[in-house]
Amino acid sequence: MGPTAGDVPKPGRGPAILAGMAAWSASVLAGPALASSPASVLLFGSLEASPSVFVTTGAKVALDRLDREGFVALGSLGGQRRREGAVTRDTAIGAVVLGYQWFRDWGVVAAYAGPEGTMEVVSGCGCVHALAPRFGLRLHGEVWARPTDATLLTATLIAGTTRMSAWGRLSWGTRGWGTGGWDAYLGPEISLYGDETGYRKWNVGLHATDFALGRFSLRLSAGLQLASDQDPGPYLGLSVWTPW
Repeated sequence: MGPTAGDVPKPGRGPAILAGMAAWSASVLAGPALASSPASVLLFGSLEASPSVFVTTGAKVALDRLDREGFVALGSLGGQRRREGAVTRDTAIGAVVLGYQWFRDWGVVAAYAGPEGTMEVVSGCGCVHALAPRFGLRLHGEVWARPTDATLLTATLIAGTTRMSAWGRLSWGTRGWGTGGWDAYLGPEISLYGDETGYRKWNVGLHATDFALGRFSLRLSAGLQLASDQDPGPYLGLSVWTPW
């Protein structure tokens, strides 16, 4: 016999984690590759593979140019599939945030705010249960700083009321390990996610940011994930972006 409505798990942790992934992708969009880009639209996508898989895609649009100070908009759509005991939870999350980016000699600061929404479907044990959509407010801030010509410091923080969640990430990188388009910033990264359910997730690893593959720029990361509902395990991340 399949689970009843009372047996279906509560709204999962995936939506806010996906919001964090969207923030992670958006952070890349303010990065070094846009220092001299005349484009006003940037397309991006990201993937994180761990015990769960998260995929995000979207676009960043500037009223003028992405490499200039001014108003910007960021739209993203993400998806997740996660096993929770005997059931599978599929989650979709979308957001449209508006903000402003400030350019300084040492780097870029950006701040956004706007609505977000999530939808979830729980399946397994012979039943499919669609949970009610949830809507809330997303706040998002990021900093890309270059203390020297060969170093990069990034910080991202995103908070959402849909799950009363927060996701943050810090990274440091040094350039000069490669040649040409493969001369990425290499260094450590750490991120933390938490929500109203008491769930916590840490990622600690290494990243390679801003190396080129044709017209695309990429970011790779890998390391150890520590979460409150699972044993320690590896994670892999990939983010890709290109002007359009």
